[in-house]
Amino acid sequence: MSHDGAQGQYAGRALAGGRYQLRDLLGQGGMASVHLAYDSVLDRQVAIKTLHTELGREQAFRERFRREAQSVAKLTHTNIVSVFDTGEDDVDGMTTPYIVMEYVEGRPLGSLLDEDVRQQGAMPADKALKITADVLAALEISHEMGLVHRDIKPGNVMMTKRGVVKVMDFGIARAMQSGVTSMTQTGMVVGTPQYLSPEQALGRGVDARSDLYSVGIMLFQLVTGRLPFDADSPLAIAYAHVQEEPPTASSINRALPPAVDALITRALKKNPNERFPSAEAMRGECLRVAQSFHAAPPSIVPGSQAPSGAGVGSAVFPPVDQATPAPTGNVQTPYQPTPHQHPYGTPAPSPAYGYPQQGGYPTPGPSAYSPQQGPSTPPPYNITPQTPAPGGSGGGGRNKSVIIGSVVVSLIAVGGLITALMMNGDKEDPQAGGGGAPASASASKAADYRGPDTSKEIDKEECEEPQESYNDPDKIRLPNFKFKYIGSVKECLQAAGWGDFKIVKVDENTYGEGSVRDQFPPAGTDVDPENMPEITFKVSTGNPPS
Repeated sequence: MSHDGAQGQYAGRALAGGRYQLRDLLGQGGMASVHLAYDSVLDRQVAIKTLHTELGREQAFRERFRREAQSVAKLTHTNIVSVFDTGEDDVDGMTTPYIVMEYVEGRPLGSLLDEDVRQQGAMPADKALKITADVLAALEISHEMGLVHRDIKPGNVMMTKRGVVKVMDFGIARAMQSGVTSMTQTGMVVGTPQYLSPEQALGRGVDARSDLYSVGIMLFQLVTGRLPFDADSPLAIAYAHVQEEPPTASSINRALPPAVDALITRALKKNPNERFPSAEAMRGECLRVAQSFHAAPPSIVPGSQAPSGAGVGSAVFPPVDQATPAPTGNVQTPYQPTPHQHPYGTPAPSPAYGYPQQGGYPTPGPSAYSPQQGPSTPPPYNITPQTPAPGGSGGGGRNKSVIIGSVVVSLIAVGGLITALMMNGDKEDPQAGGGGAPASASASKAADYRGPDTSKEIDKEECEEPQESYNDPDKIRLPNFKFKYIGSVKECLQAAGWGDFKIVKVDENTYGEGSVRDQFPPAGTDVDPENMPEITFKVSTGNPPS
């Protein structure tokens, strides 16, 4: 597959009627290119991401890209990239979607890791835990907004000159999965193989806990200098996530305390219900563990060190139940940038996206969530028969960015047939359960039930003193009730005298019974407080989707 943007074809061009003047190519990869640009209206530098031509020519994907950009623009947090604008423009007769972001110089986390690996063998554990906690702070916000990142890795985490962690590239992987394009046929998996959760590798629906698995892989990599699973092909790596148990981090870095091992082990559970229930809960544990021991320099076991693979890129390939990996050999890929590079192709360190350089954030109190254990935990993800994935350090092709439209793998039968895929697909609803257990029987529903989280309250003042409309001083903006407990929402409505509402029950067991999953009219809608419309709430039953 050719990539028109490989040489920065848009450099010197302008977008949005000449407002944004594209300058240097900061980086590019399989899906998009990123340019430094000048905003002539506000007299400032920005970073602009443009999709490659083969993606931008499809209306369905452009619409998905636009909607994702709008969603990401609502994510306001110290540790999340700021999105200023999005749109489409005509470049050489082709419709080109773009996203405008704040620009600031920084370094990819993979670059910092490579530096620590060269100097100490791995990143000091206290430093790694604090960086991981910042990444989880960003994910906490995105998950509350219903966005699952799906591609957490060191290449998508930046460190500004002031040492502020910035998570970037929200939504692109989800846009690729949700859009029906020539590149993403039904049953194709999108993501970076080395960081895929088992349910993502199986092509099942994913939720917030999939991101936590990827964070666990990244933390393992930071504190050991290597990846827990690696092989010669993306498909073989995906198999390892589903079938193989990762080594303990302390078997590679002897300086790690048991608490770090326990944290990583829980994050890397095959069954999502056995992981941390939320980014907030995992972040709190990272901060607690970071304060529980005296940091010691990494002590890497001789012979255990392998290339960190910090520059790995995203891939598109079939779910592992739809193909059998070859025991040896590489998948042929049409696009292979050099290893250990920035996710968009710029050798690290390099200036990249810009982000607000602000201070930290308050440490949350104890999480109100509790893990599901015992009989309520569905069985782990397994493929029968269990064929060991290729191990070893692998060849030079293992860390290369790949986009594979149809993967043809020469396979050697190792006994039996692979169990047929029970594929949920990547549903439009980002809260669709990723547990993978059948939900048809009432007994299964009862077992997977998640109770209410009454701590998710909305302040009554948001109804009693709502924000005024930007356009009409006689109207107000409807508050945001999503993710709040319905009992608290009712109290808020009653406090304002808004009694006309309707509740529609929906099966969902990620956020718990009584959680508002959606509202209509949506938050921010201009309404007349003297003539309020009927508000409809979709409210979780706490049961898994049927």
